[in-house]
Amino acid sequence: MSRKPYVREVPKTTWYMRNGRYMRYMAREVTCVFLALYMAGLVIGLVRLMQGPEAWQSYLAGLSSPVAILFHLIAFGFACYHATSWFNVTPKAMRIPQGDGFVPGKTIVGAHYGLWGAASLVIIVLMGVL
Repeated sequence: MSRKPYVREVPKTTWYMRNGRYMRYMAREVTCVFLALYMAGLVIGLVRLMQGPEAWQSYLAGLSSPVAILFHLIAFGFACYHATSWFNVTPKAMRIPQGDGFVPGKTIVGAHYGLWGAASLVIIVLMGVL
């Protein structure tokens, strides 16, 4: 006689809402959609630049609209969330051997934040803000 195996019921659309770790994972995955849209906007800008001065000026006018500014602010926030969440997960994905053990996770995360800050500072200096 064979018994029916136990199958745990898992909701198809809300499975990630049961655990905070899953919620953070899904939030990081959703940020990719906004970052892809932002990158598509940059590619459209390059196409408009190739099309000539009139097309470029209309693209710049579109970027100055309130909807575009709001989208850029949201995309910036999602980019920061995506970067920080990835930096915090990096020690699990990138284990660097050091002697008999591994480089501590705090060192790896700190190096990522330090390099992010240094790159941001270089960009700010190159833009002439500082």
